[in-house]
Amino acid sequence: MGVIGSTASEISESVRSGRWSAEAVVQAHLDFIGSEDGRWSAFRRVRCDAAVAEARALDAGPGLPDLPLAGVPIAVKDNVAVTGEIATFGTAAVSSWSPAKTDHPVVARLRAAGAVVVGLTRVPELCLFAFTDGPDAVTRNPWDPARTPGGSSGGSAAAVAAGMVPIAHGADGLGSLRIPAASCGLVTLKPGRGIVPAGLGVGDWYGMAENGILTTTVQDLALGHAVLAGTPVPALSHGRGETLRIGTSIRSPLIGVRADVDCRSGVDRAAAALAVLGHRVAPVRVPYPSSAALAVVLRWYAVAAADAQALGADLNRLQPRTRRHAQLGRLAIRLGLVRPGPVRAFERRLREFFEAVDVLITPVLTGPPLAAQEWHRRGWLTNVLACSRFAPYPAVWNLAGYPAMSVPAGTRQDGLPLAIQVVGAPGSEARLLAVAAALQRELPWPRHAHLRP
Repeated sequence: MGVIGSTASEISESVRSGRWSAEAVVQAHLDFIGSEDGRWSAFRRVRCDAAVAEARALDAGPGLPDLPLAGVPIAVKDNVAVTGEIATFGTAAVSSWSPAKTDHPVVARLRAAGAVVVGLTRVPELCLFAFTDGPDAVTRNPWDPARTPGGSSGGSAAAVAAGMVPIAHGADGLGSLRIPAASCGLVTLKPGRGIVPAGLGVGDWYGMAENGILTTTVQDLALGHAVLAGTPVPALSHGRGETLRIGTSIRSPLIGVRADVDCRSGVDRAAAALAVLGHRVAPVRVPYPSSAALAVVLRWYAVAAADAQALGADLNRLQPRTRRHAQLGRLAIRLGLVRPGPVRAFERRLREFFEAVDVLITPVLTGPPLAAQEWHRRGWLTNVLACSRFAPYPAVWNLAGYPAMSVPAGTRQDGLPLAIQVVGAPGSEARLLAVAAALQRELPWPRHAHLRP
């Protein structure tokens, strides 16, 4: 087994046992990033000297054998604080930055577990869009460089899919973990509200944003999630486990938008695999009120205004798409349109729904990953429509605060990754991970783009 391409679990076990040193593991990954990232533009900054020094200190420390992520190289999304680094949120509209004096709590937990931050990954401006591009780079999908890895955690997803790191941090305000995971053939979990420290260093996205991990295996995801949540690693049963009531739905939360044949087939494939395992699987109608979709859109606008103000961004220097977003957000805030009422009504309907269903399966995307291009040069409406039509399924679960995963479900007819969304009631993260583990056993997926069948 080589260092590059190993899972986080394999790396940490080898470092704890003394087979590999943390310094050697980190240096190998830094070398690979140096040779590979020119193709993908996943990283905004690579911490070459700092990461090696931190790995060397880890090797010399006394507690190495007890660290669950000992020596694991990890990439961090460019929207949380890393000591000594600048989180730019993908914008050039701030005249001056100051390096962070302390780590964000999730970064602190990852480092305390033995992970080494090798770099900061690219995001679209203010993390607002479902593709990752800006004036200095267009981030590309390792499965097909003509395609986007999604957004806003697109740099993190590309870094993992290309094998440059085994795991990466991301954050999900309206699907920003699940969209890139689905685009790049990865597995991820947006935790429910209050499970993992949130707060992105600027705004909290009206309580919608959560931090999480992008990985190639459910085992690594369970490990990374446990570190972020400060909980024991959940046991992933190798048997059938509990019999679940699993509902499936291909209906979109956004009226008039529909998943294509491949995306619908992914739901059918997962449903059939889970039925074989003895779960009770049946189609259901999810209670998506139109007021929930409107509430998501208004918050999407308002977030742009709030974060631009909190960062001290010069509105005239924002990208045109972002500036229009922020202008509409200021208007929505001034008119009092960002109200809790529609959210509470949606939550009441969901509580009733999940009394009859343990797990819900839907598509994540409506089709293949969009083109990797300079979306920031295109009009605001073009960006908004592209994002909305591409990924209408994830955002409502941020609004409700429910845990939701993206899990690979094979490949599309064109060979690109295919994924499903797995959703549960609050507190069901361990159950969702168990379902994902079962799907990985029944429908195994290639771990990296270059290892595709």
